[in-house]
Amino acid sequence: MTSYVEHETTQAFPFDEKALLDRVMEAVLDSENCPYEATVNLLLTDAAGIREYNKNFRNIDSETDVLSFPNLEFETPGDFSGVEEQEADCFDPDSGELVLGDIILNAARVKEQAAAYGHSERREFAFLLAHSLYHLCGYDHMEPKEAALMEQKQESLLQKLSITRDEG
Repeated sequence: MTSYVEHETTQAFPFDEKALLDRVMEAVLDSENCPYEATVNLLLTDAAGIREYNKNFRNIDSETDVLSFPNLEFETPGDFSGVEEQEADCFDPDSGELVLGDIILNAARVKEQAAAYGHSERREFAFLLAHSLYHLCGYDHMEPKEAALMEQKQESLLQKLSITRDEG
């Protein structure tokens, strides 16, 4: 498993962002029974940066908390059985790892939402990572049933990792 973290912002967190990404990523991939070693890229940006990415890639001219860019197309969320058919497009030729995709996280929004929800920045960061990683595994939340499943998966995962709302 490989992850990369790039910073486009001076926002700092009181925890190791890469270590938290690796921990959440491993847990998500284990929960989805991913049979491959995988890689994910995380970009930490600010409000203006994520607004620009949202505008350029989704034609939505507004700020958001996180954007997910899956590299795979799933027939069924979390079903990695068809991945090898996409081999040329989804495996890193150097490492052989499955390239899941990219995550862009608004660092300022992490801080704002943690304060608004009354939990730690670490918890908010982990929640947004889990949310985005499930998107990279083919899950969505456009329909109420999908949203409920994603919410349940995220909360269950964070509970398993002991990253709870009541941590300081």
